[in-house]
Amino acid sequence: MHTAILTFDGYNELDSLIALGILNRVSAPGWRVSIASPTPLVRSMNGVTIDAMIDLDEACSADAVIVGSGRKTREVVENPAIMSTLRRLDPARQLLAAQCSGTLVLAKLGRLNGVPACTDLVSKPWVVAAGVEVLNQPFFARGNLATAGGCLASTYLATWTIARLHSLEAAEDAMHYVAPVGEKDDYVTRALRNITPYLELGSTLALTPERGYAMESLMSGSVCLDVGSKGLER
Repeated sequence: MHTAILTFDGYNELDSLIALGILNRVSAPGWRVSIASPTPLVRSMNGVTIDAMIDLDEACSADAVIVGSGRKTREVVENPAIMSTLRRLDPARQLLAAQCSGTLVLAKLGRLNGVPACTDLVSKPWVVAAGVEVLNQPFFARGNLATAGGCLASTYLATWTIARLHSLEAAEDAMHYVAPVGEKDDYVTRALRNITPYLELGSTLALTPERGYAMESLMSGSVCLDVGSKGLER
């Protein structure tokens, strides 16, 4: 399972790197997490420069894509080359998630039509102007689309992504690992309280021995195989 975190120049470290750290707490065959950028190097809003691990073209083929935020997101959505590449993102075959101003990217791509979303307070007017209803809550998901508002809500995006791509148990374990000592149960409970209302029947994705994908029910334990497909069965 491959998750790509879209990270642009001016990125917010708390969005891209917290998600990267939590997602990488999962240890499973084929589990992979990548920073994806349009250029080989990107500099954060606070001057932290990191190397891109993959380009945007490869990111569009990932099983899950998280769109990070940053100070230059409005420049990103006005960049025809970037947006043309990102039009390949499709919630019919992959998980799509966005953090804070990253929600504006999904809105401008038309992926949030009729779907309410979360974002940060600064980005809210831009997302509303793009025709999306903004909710006063940290996390919301519908089907294969998820959005979060507020830098530390990146923990919810990471937890949801792990629950969907691997298992709810793996999501709990990852959050428990990174949570502060003495507060681990509180952090795990809060994360689960925010994401579990949006985990639908048949929403967990697992890699089968045949290298196809299986949708495993969180509630009934039933499995529906889609061997050979990298899409998410809806």
